[in-house]
Amino acid sequence: MAPMTRAKSPRGIPGPEVAAYYRRRAEGGVGLIITEGTYVPHPAAGFYPDVPRFYGEESLAGWKRVVEEVHRVGGKIFPQIWHVGLTSAPDGSFRPGAMGPSGLAKPGEKIAEPMTQQDIDAVVRAFGEAARSAQHLGFDGVEIHGAHGYLLDQFFWNGTNQRTDGYGGDLAARTRFAVEVIREVRSRVSPEFPVCLRFSQWKLQDYNAKLAQSPAELESFLAPLSAAGVDLFHCSQRRFWEPEFEGSSLNLAGWTKKLTGKPTITVGSITLNEEFTHTFRSAETAAVTGIDELLERLNREEFDLVAIGRSLIVNPSWPGVIQRGAIHELLPYQRDVLTQLI
Repeated sequence: MAPMTRAKSPRGIPGPEVAAYYRRRAEGGVGLIITEGTYVPHPAAGFYPDVPRFYGEESLAGWKRVVEEVHRVGGKIFPQIWHVGLTSAPDGSFRPGAMGPSGLAKPGEKIAEPMTQQDIDAVVRAFGEAARSAQHLGFDGVEIHGAHGYLLDQFFWNGTNQRTDGYGGDLAARTRFAVEVIREVRSRVSPEFPVCLRFSQWKLQDYNAKLAQSPAELESFLAPLSAAGVDLFHCSQRRFWEPEFEGSSLNLAGWTKKLTGKPTITVGSITLNEEFTHTFRSAETAAVTGIDELLERLNREEFDLVAIGRSLIVNPSWPGVIQRGAIHELLPYQRDVLTQLI
């Protein structure tokens, strides 16, 4: 199950209905659940009051209930730990204290001062504390959110990282902040506790952005992250079937596995004909599509795991339906279901 923000945790506390929501997916056959993004213990980590926190006694107690419910029916679960950085609130405003590597909300739009070394160190510690809590609560691993134009990705992207110190520079150099986060996470959990990193080429600020323009650039980006201790890469695309570079049919997960040798997760409009940014903006229905190409790529071992997002919101038993060969039973996705926790 792909991480999907649901904003159904009042005051950042996941309640029994959140635990039941995740349990239903495990009962439906999902082998590994990655939770919605959860805010790390840092005052600028996020601005939505109903997005779950991963700190504080009440919130952590809520997450322990989630873990217990998922494990009770045989599922595995990772929390996704998250810092939004310098992204805007739903109304387009920026909250006081929001921070990013260079104070840039997007290329050319400076709205804050660059993060100081003290700021950076505090966020690194926050990710480590969240990871330690994840293992203490009984989660099966942890995913670090490094995608989609949020804080870690703001360091990756030259459009938002114009620093001239050791956190700026070329693409490989811009991984330094994430490398420090990954090393801190690794130091706070046991060696056998899996650490996953989600990354993307596209950004909320620019759907057509690319960190790496070639396999060589992608390799230079991935190498320090892999060496820092990532066990599993979650490679976010809007459409999983699209080739990442000319001259090869491999998608982002395929290239990442080829270049690092590490397991990868592919994601992006699985069994749906419209990618999520389109259906998020419009009331149009995303129709159900086939699964043959996905299975062919899995059989070629281009990637190791497949993450299902929106289709699991409307089809909690998606894996069982696919195993029975009854894809015609899948319901299409509509934006209206985002208001429901079913």
